[in-house]
Amino acid sequence: MSEVKLSAQPRHEFGKGAARRLRRESLVPAVLYGHGADPVHVALPGHATMLALKNVNALLTIELNGEVQLALPKDVQRHPIRRTIEHVDLIVVRLGEKVTVDIPLHVIGEPGPGGLVQVELNSLSIEVEATAIPQAIEFDITGAEIGTQFHASQIPLPGGAVLVTEPDTIAILVSDVERSVDTEDAAAEAAASASASTAAAAAAEA
Repeated sequence: MSEVKLSAQPRHEFGKGAARRLRRESLVPAVLYGHGADPVHVALPGHATMLALKNVNALLTIELNGEVQLALPKDVQRHPIRRTIEHVDLIVVRLGEKVTVDIPLHVIGEPGPGGLVQVELNSLSIEVEATAIPQAIEFDITGAEIGTQFHASQIPLPGGAVLVTEPDTIAILVSDVERSVDTEDAAAEAAASASASTAAAAAAEA
């Protein structure tokens, strides 16, 4: 996993007004926590921070007052409409330290004939060194037959990683595509019938 360097500025003003002023200057208010130290309030470069946090588990190298600290995003607040970053909470980590993170699960390959892949878990929770967090975990289901289930414990993890998700949790299953279509059609017909009945009852009352 590559590190992203961000140059931070100390922040001495707080509140909504101060945060708005920072954002007008293309800066993002942020707080560094961790290891029993007092929270450190900083301002981060807006565009660089936005690019860095496209990866939810980005390992950040924060440069502040001539010192360097490693940090992971803990909470990212975004504008509800523009989706710009409003505030970031960062947790300080150290080289060799293990952290628990949720990693996206990407399914590749095609199942056997007539199979339909259903992803029950979009991510896996793992414990891994902060400097070795994978961007995603890939799992190949090529040729898997109808009725096959893959549990979290069956998904290979990167070296040194430990599964935190319950091992027996179903992550992926392969169902019968024809049966799935029939079920969807039946559900659609039932919904249409219920809607027609409601409309008829409303018309009768009118």
